[in-house]
Amino acid sequence: MGDNELLFPMEETGPDQVGMCPERMKRVGRVVAGMVDRNEVAGMVVAAVRRGRLLFFESFGMLDAEKDIPMRKDAIFRIYSMTKPITAVATLMLYEECAFFLDEPVSAFLPEFANLKVRETAPDGTETLVPPQRPVTIHDLLTHTGGLSYAAVHEAEEKGIDLEHFPAEFCTHPLDFQPGARWQYSASNDVLGALVQKVSDRPFDEFLRTRIFDPLGMSDTDFRVPEEKHSRLARIYRLGEDGRIVPLEKEDRPYCGNPVFLSGGSGLVSTACDYLRFARMLLRRGELEGTRILSPKTIDLMAQDHLPPGSGCIEPFKIGYGLGVSVVRSLAEKQGIASVGEFGWGGAAGTEFRVDPRENMAAVFMLQLKSAVSARTGREIRPAKRVKNAIYQAIIE
Repeated sequence: MGDNELLFPMEETGPDQVGMCPERMKRVGRVVAGMVDRNEVAGMVVAAVRRGRLLFFESFGMLDAEKDIPMRKDAIFRIYSMTKPITAVATLMLYEECAFFLDEPVSAFLPEFANLKVRETAPDGTETLVPPQRPVTIHDLLTHTGGLSYAAVHEAEEKGIDLEHFPAEFCTHPLDFQPGARWQYSASNDVLGALVQKVSDRPFDEFLRTRIFDPLGMSDTDFRVPEEKHSRLARIYRLGEDGRIVPLEKEDRPYCGNPVFLSGGSGLVSTACDYLRFARMLLRRGELEGTRILSPKTIDLMAQDHLPPGSGCIEPFKIGYGLGVSVVRSLAEKQGIASVGEFGWGGAAGTEFRVDPRENMAAVFMLQLKSAVSARTGREIRPAKRVKNAIYQAIIE
């Protein structure tokens, strides 16, 4: 039994058996190896499935370059904002159970939201606080269209505020614009974590573990890394002045301890195997290996573009946005190889996942690189996008 079968019990196949060109698939390894050789990334794990079979699963480079520890396929990564789609799924599970409607006000469940104000700036720069024209809804949170900002999350973490008390902390800040007006990346998913905890009457981490992680076999996904797994946590890097990786000076969360604030927007760690199981569940429209997490109709709702009518694409990604995931709206808008309807999201340290129903394919890219813009050249490295392109150019049927 090979390593892939031990780590990911799924039928492995040759590229030609699932409509891929074997010669072109070799570019995937060359692209990743090139980034490692140029010291643009320390290491990476890439996993992809197509047509129900394991297409690619390889590790490259180093888990810890300073200690000369090779990357391993079961490495644990800080996935940051790839936490958001998981929180969105948790929210939609409660929606399916009729705990709430998506167009209901958040204040019906988190009363702190009843007294929110909106910051408005006059032409002369004067700021005033005005009442919202309508309440912030759960749909607004799922789509980042509620006018929320991101500042309160960092303050909550610094002050040691837990999820139960986070809404009160958050609501000391005004909204940046009227609910529903436009898209702005925000602390919405952290509020959704508090909503899930309140409505389910269960700690947020317990809900995720018992309702999503355990049923899907995601045994390494959590808000913390237990001591027996510390050796598997990949070291995190940034690009230095010369465009080569250097270790990140300061860890921003106590992943190897017990975080007080369970961030539904950026708090989880995971592995390529675990997150590919989550991605496959989405690809299979809510079901994996006999376990159903969401209905096909809810997955369809999640993967539709929900931006306000007439909205331009989200820059710089050139995409629309669904419920907790980005959505490719048009290839011309995307300006790259993709499929209309392809969806996914990424994290602050370079991790990313993509689900492509049209091609019956899902892929996960795991690495640990914060600040991926070279100070010397000004060029953004974008490792996951490079590797995703290398996979897509190999599709021949």
